[in-house]
Amino acid sequence: MNVNLRHFFALVDIADAGRLSSAAERASVSQSAMTQALRKLEELAGEPLFNRVGFGVAETPAGEALIWRARRAIDLLRSTERELRGERPRDAGSLRRQITASQFRAVVAIVETGGYSTAARRLGLAQPTIHRAAKDLEALVGVDLFPRTPRGVEPSDVAKSLARCANLVFAEVRQGFEEVWQLQGRSDSLIAIGSLPLVRSEFLPTAITRLLSLYPDARVSILDGPYVEQLHALRFGEIDWLIGALREPSPASDVVQEPLFVQPLAVVVRPGHPLLSKPSPKIDDLAKLEWIAPRPLTPARRFFDEFFENNGAKTPNRIIECSSLVTTRGLLRQSDRAALLSPMQVREDVSAGELVVLVDAIPQSSRTIGMTTRDNWKPTMVQSAFSNIVRGIASGLVAR
Repeated sequence: MNVNLRHFFALVDIADAGRLSSAAERASVSQSAMTQALRKLEELAGEPLFNRVGFGVAETPAGEALIWRARRAIDLLRSTERELRGERPRDAGSLRRQITASQFRAVVAIVETGGYSTAARRLGLAQPTIHRAAKDLEALVGVDLFPRTPRGVEPSDVAKSLARCANLVFAEVRQGFEEVWQLQGRSDSLIAIGSLPLVRSEFLPTAITRLLSLYPDARVSILDGPYVEQLHALRFGEIDWLIGALREPSPASDVVQEPLFVQPLAVVVRPGHPLLSKPSPKIDDLAKLEWIAPRPLTPARRFFDEFFENNGAKTPNRIIECSSLVTTRGLLRQSDRAALLSPMQVREDVSAGELVVLVDAIPQSSRTIGMTTRDNWKPTMVQSAFSNIVRGIASGLVAR
């Protein structure tokens, strides 16, 4: 959204002061500038944010929604500022008064792409424009954000912290306006989800379909990829849920894991597989097979290796490493390979007769499936509805 951050933060000044003139004094701007800032925000909101009351103003329901989000965004800035500046005698709250959306967008793009030219291409701007925004931000925080290295630009830890703060601030702005539009009957909140393997084929599609039956205008964005990348996206505000197998211990102090249900792993093969003729395949039989296994260092791969080691068998060495369920299913159908998969992942394939569960519910293979969200995240109405739908589907699975 093309929102001026200083205008957005000024809503808190107006609410606290109760008068535009007093708010202008707090922000060190003219009253006409404060009035113009409010007018632009009201144009975006589509309705008044304050009503005239006597000699002052009082927030409308729409104003209350945006002010609440603006306070949360300011708290994020203050927290980041304390982290960056510590006890250094700098002007407290200067980020709130001086930061711009252009500077924030620039630091995010440079951190994520690793260079000024690539950041400029991403944002559709000239490279000097990005470079100037980054230098202005460096001057504001008093830290070298992008030191030069033999390999080029290397974002500093401070730059990464600012990029994370920027994304979370932008998320608060977006959610604030979504809540205002919900008051007007709109329901086009963004549902940004990170999807892990065990929920991609059935659980998550069911949840999304149910949400869209209630809120057809909701905007759904699904991110696939390695867990580490999705966790980063969650912590940086690019997604709001990470749904799939939970990690123990919790992967970060600023996220919350909510268990939903437990799902075991099974050995899956094609119809007509030679081992289907045996009533109960032994561990040695399984060890002789060629396998499709998860990538190294993942929890599922560790279980795969331990499954054979703990049962006194040699871990298979003819392995195709694959994290794609679509590719895994194709390989299983076209060979005598086997894979450790959740029954939920292949339920439709088994019902259609395209795959068969050779060994059901392997002991000690159960994984806890759940939702991971940011600590202190406050969802919109539509986002809350999606979380409740996910919980409801999970409760149905547990009750089976």
